[in-house]
Amino acid sequence: MRQLMTLAAALALPMAAEAQIAGEAHTYTVGERSYEGYVARQPALEESRGTVLIVHDWDGLTDYEMRRADMLAAQGYTAFAIDVYGADEAPSSVEENRALSGALYSDREEFRARLSGSIEAARALEGADGPMAIIGYCFGGAAVLEAARAGADLDAFATFHAGLDLPEGQDYAAVPAPVMLFHGSADPVSGMDAMAMTLNALQEAGVAHDARIFGGARHSFTVWGSEDYVLEADRQSWDGLMRFLDEVM
Repeated sequence: MRQLMTLAAALALPMAAEAQIAGEAHTYTVGERSYEGYVARQPALEESRGTVLIVHDWDGLTDYEMRRADMLAAQGYTAFAIDVYGADEAPSSVEENRALSGALYSDREEFRARLSGSIEAARALEGADGPMAIIGYCFGGAAVLEAARAGADLDAFATFHAGLDLPEGQDYAAVPAPVMLFHGSADPVSGMDAMAMTLNALQEAGVAHDARIFGGARHSFTVWGSEDYVLEADRQSWDGLMRFLDEVM
């Protein structure tokens, strides 16, 4: 079974000099299979501002998503980095990443079941009775849009450099809450044509939506250590997420 590193970071909070983030692995079940996520919260707060789910990239749940969860916890949210591969999966190569993500792209019913089960697991977390949003990066962004199209009962959907392909037979008619897209104009995976199609589809479906495009940014512009990483785009998109969550939650 994959073992997740428990992160505990001292991060700045509004109106507080410093606060200790509590983070821990969280095992849950969808169907007959076990999944292992990561929950981060700010124990000093009497009440959470809401719950934010994070869907991992195609390489599975890593320190990256856990660090983002810590950052959300520092802002007063309960953050739940979910697992859609399974606790027994630990991809370690491009081939394995492609196989696991491709299997879910090929079986949208199973993809939605794992997302729905993870959302239900989030609702069972202590203090998770307020508003709830879901965000994701790359493959995780595509998963967020899949959850949105499935009509997941959430208060907000946000993506970062997401895969924007619209599967055959799907549309955005059932999306129940606002959608926010952060994307690079030079993304070679899902380019501006795909972005325009997504925005048009959301508009036609009457879904509240917005997008922030970062000129010249390529894929993975928020991923630390990536060749595509852009510091200012990372900072600005994170600030944009905070404003979006403030508005909808």
